Amino acid sequence: MFIKDIEILVTKGDITDIDVEAIVNAANNHFYMGGGVAGAIKKKGGVEIEKEAVKKGPVKVGEAIITGGGKLKARFVIHTATMGLDFKTNEDIIRKATYNALLCAQDNKISSLAFCALGCGVGGFSYEASSKIMAQEIFRYANQISTPSLKKIIFVLYSDDAYTIFQKNVEGYLDYMIKKISQGPYLTVDGIVEYHDGIVMVERSNPPFGWALPGGFVDYGESVEEAIAREIKEETNLEFLDFKQFKVYSQPNRDPRFHTVSVVFIGKGKGNLKSDSDAKNVGIFTKDKLPLKIAFDHRKILNEYFSL
Repeated sequence: MFIKDIEILVTKGDITDIDVEAIVNAANNHFYMGGGVAGAIKKKGGVEIEKEAVKKGPVKVGEAIITGGGKLKARFVIHTATMGLDFKTNEDIIRKATYNALLCAQDNKISSLAFCALGCGVGGFSYEASSKIMAQEIFRYANQISTPSLKKIIFVLYSDDAYTIFQKNVEGYLDYMIKKISQGPYLTVDGIVEYHDGIVMVERSNPPFGWALPGGFVDYGESVEEAIAREIKEETNLEFLDFKQFKVYSQPNRDPRFHTVSVVFIGKGKGNLKSDSDAKNVGIFTKDKLPLKIAFDHRKILNEYFSL
């Protein structure tokens, strides 16, 4: 499939055998190449790859550097730091590591790039989440960079399970975004649902993870009022009644995936509360008892709501 002029492929195989200009190593931030993908790259490409990388480290987790490819088919290896020496990673790190690997390729005028599954393996992150985050960052790169140097991006997965998950999520997500939304900024809606002396929030099952106000994208041919009523019903099973517009939020970085503009509504929830659609969980919160991890700029929205 293509996004703009960039071909996106998902294949099963060994990333060290892929014939591209550069491959991406899921590295630690000191660039020691022990096991996993890094160990395979060093074994086939030569210890000189590790020596060159270590000289450029350490870096902050999420950053990326480039070295030669040694004896590999690829001319370069982009080492993107998906963890520190504690081997811990998370959504934000994988998001930054993916995008910085793409920017590193862009800065070096690389036209073809192969990714492994970032954050998985030693990092312990799920293929399900990693595939969606990486697809989101590729979509962001294609839309934010006016003249992308990359013309081909390949996801190379070693196991059958990883391949199946990445093929479904990467191609499915990008196809959805291309068909449904095209060029941003993208119009969304969010609802402050007053229910049983609190505010309804949903725990997201897709990245960005965390708790959020119920809401989503406005469909073509749909008003924002129709969209918010639909989204709240889909995610919480509640009818959204007596609602009115609160504010519009449009900061370009409010959504880590791409630029969204959200029309926020306040109203009453009626019915039996339960999670549905892409909501992992649902809960009722108050000003003094909000979730620790809140997605997007929804903490700011709630603070402004409570201040009134």
